Amino acid sequence: MAGETNPATNHIAVVKSDTTTYNPPLDALYVGTTGDVSIITKLGGTAVVYKTVPAGTFMPVNAYIVRATGTTAADIVGLISEAF
Repeated sequence: MAGETNPATNHIAVVKSDTTTYNPPLDALYVGTTGDVSIITKLGGTAVVYKTVPAGTFMPVNAYIVRATGTTAADIVGLISEAF
């Protein structure tokens, strides 16, 4: 995850969408406003919903998609760390 072994080298505002993919996938998410976060995972394309994620949380997930369907959290930032 970004921040554990490598600092994040890129930070992007996440647009919640059921079709927008991130390539490379996001290494982590920062959730600015409490709510649910629905993602499609990097490996296997599994849909996962994290319920009631508190504001200020860093989520160590690999996400290709941050879904509009099921995501009520807001002010989400995607973090990407690239190997040096």
